[in-house]
Amino acid sequence: MKIASVVGVRPQFVKASVVSRELRKTNEECLIHTGQHYDYEMNKVFFEELGIPEPNYYLGVGSGSHGQQTGEMLRKLEEVLLIEKPDLVLTYGDTNSTLAGALAASKLGIKNAHVESGLRSFDRSMPEEINRILTDHCSNILFCPTQNAVDNLREEGITENVYLTGDVMVDSLLLNKEIAEAKSSILTDLNLKNRDYLVATIHRASNTDNIENLQNIIEAFQGLDENIIFPVHPRTEKLLRSYGLYESLSSSVTLTKPLGFLDFIKLMNHAKMILTDSGGVQKEAYILKVPCVTLRENTEWIETIRDGWNVLVGSNKNKIIEAVNEFMPLAKEHRNRFGDGSASNRIAATINGLFGNKSASNRIAVTINAL
Repeated sequence: MKIASVVGVRPQFVKASVVSRELRKTNEECLIHTGQHYDYEMNKVFFEELGIPEPNYYLGVGSGSHGQQTGEMLRKLEEVLLIEKPDLVLTYGDTNSTLAGALAASKLGIKNAHVESGLRSFDRSMPEEINRILTDHCSNILFCPTQNAVDNLREEGITENVYLTGDVMVDSLLLNKEIAEAKSSILTDLNLKNRDYLVATIHRASNTDNIENLQNIIEAFQGLDENIIFPVHPRTEKLLRSYGLYESLSSSVTLTKPLGFLDFIKLMNHAKMILTDSGGVQKEAYILKVPCVTLRENTEWIETIRDGWNVLVGSNKNKIIEAVNEFMPLAKEHRNRFGDGSASNRIAATINGLFGNKSASNRIAVTINAL
């Protein structure tokens, strides 16, 4: 069968690297890159490091408002899907690329599957939350990373074709962590010692587009007696400069360009703590057993909070400083919340089972599979 996989941003490249490896064992895959992340550090380096096949199509959509970006993706994806005529469209996560892929498939009557279904922050002011909800409600097959995600879908009336697979990021981290330890020189390059620094990432619009929030976060960094490594997203760097905050960062904050996946894994794995507004980084911190301080008021990865490895502080300067100085994981044991590293295998096996022959695309089974 032919599967069209839609990707556009760094986390999707990472997820696709392990899922595509399994899918291509028995299927033909057409990889479509929307171009949502388009500079080298945010894009090509991930394909090279993770061994992802070159995209069959690069749509080159680039930046723009949410409506403009999603609409342009939808238009271009429809053109590709009409040419390729896949049996299934596969989308990942919660970006504009995700929603555009699901909508394009739905409007053309093509079955579509969503990897990372059921995540909810319950904050509809977040564009990602809208993308998640709409994608789930127009998907035919829903692959959930956790039981909580399955429960969220059930609360919304979605119980058919829901599969609890575990999280594909576990697969990728387990596969690449040792490679990163052997190949990455990031600690030497930055003169870092194990557990002697913090890692910070900021990219979410609620922080970067709000000068007060971003200033509070930067002032908190300045108020910490810690060595902070801050890989700067290009858009975040642009806004830091425009707000006059870039030059005010102290010598204790080391700014770097966006890092490749192997460098970033190693950097996180040896950090004392991680400060982030990224959804994926919260989860990766949990998997790597590194305490996380989340610069948001809510999270879709509620399991990391429940198990005591993550704390929400928003953009409050005092809360950030207090959390860094005092927060320690409460859990005595680290639970296997996100699966055992076999999620991509389960996803591929489920798709193969459902589409074992041409007519299977119209007879999708009604079931919920447990890990």
